[in-house]
Amino acid sequence: MLAEVVHSLADFANQALLAYGLSSSRRAPDALHPYGYSKERFVWSLISAVGIFCLGSGGTIVHGIQNLWTVQPPENILYAALVIGGSFLIEGASLLVAIQAVKKGAAAEGMTVRDYVWRGHDPTSVAVMTEDGAAVAGLLIAGASLVAVNYTGNAIYDPIGSIIVGNLLGMVAIFLIQRNRHALIGRAMDGHDVEKVLHFLKNDPVVDAVYDCKSEVIGPGFFRFKAEIDFNGEMVVQNYLSRTGREEWARQFHEAAKNDDSALLKTMSNYGEEVVTALGSEVDRLENEIQELVPGIRHVDIEAHNPTGPSP
Repeated sequence: MLAEVVHSLADFANQALLAYGLSSSRRAPDALHPYGYSKERFVWSLISAVGIFCLGSGGTIVHGIQNLWTVQPPENILYAALVIGGSFLIEGASLLVAIQAVKKGAAAEGMTVRDYVWRGHDPTSVAVMTEDGAAVAGLLIAGASLVAVNYTGNAIYDPIGSIIVGNLLGMVAIFLIQRNRHALIGRAMDGHDVEKVLHFLKNDPVVDAVYDCKSEVIGPGFFRFKAEIDFNGEMVVQNYLSRTGREEWARQFHEAAKNDDSALLKTMSNYGEEVVTALGSEVDRLENEIQELVPGIRHVDIEAHNPTGPSP
């Protein structure tokens, strides 16, 4: 029973931490954090998981071991059974809500629930579900221990139940610590999303080759994508001239050629500036189309590849 009291207190504290993390992660980007605060929820989820491990698992196991030889049967088993039953109903209802949230998140990312639990981009909803699941399982274990004590008269089943609940919490905590650790380190986008973007880039006429492609999860369902591109200069110029008209530039070059070299140099400089601007327009177009292809990509960084220089 004491193990479940400790578990309930730890569960309440962890839910408060998760709620604070969700609130903090919604803050708008600023000069200090230009990509926003989305990852802050991972920090508080990690703190919550460590709390489960230390307070929930460690405290419960220590209590169970200390009372293996000194425990006494509960004075009022009926009262204890009522408390466990009421807690089971409350935690069970909370678990059903958490499961629905996880299913919704899995559907939004096009994953099965199993894959979402292990690889989904929002460990917060998974943390709530696993904590509630552990709470329901812990109550079942506490109830089974209470029944065993009542039927056998041997109170040792109570601390044994505490030790089992503590180990259950420890496994949940380790799982959540690993999930949040990967999120904080910087996990890449899912492979199928990366393949969609690469397939698009490699089949675009202005792209000759793609180098140094990288991606990172910066929040639940939010990504950053970066790639170096070897642009097809001929296609960039053709696209630009098709928009502005070849005849106008042909006329300007023809007129400049009749004058001195300074006039020709000025015309060539103007043309070079326009081509650079055209390349920037192509970069903007690619970035916009990538974000339409994978809506979760919030930041796209496309750089022109230097074939003669080292790639970072």
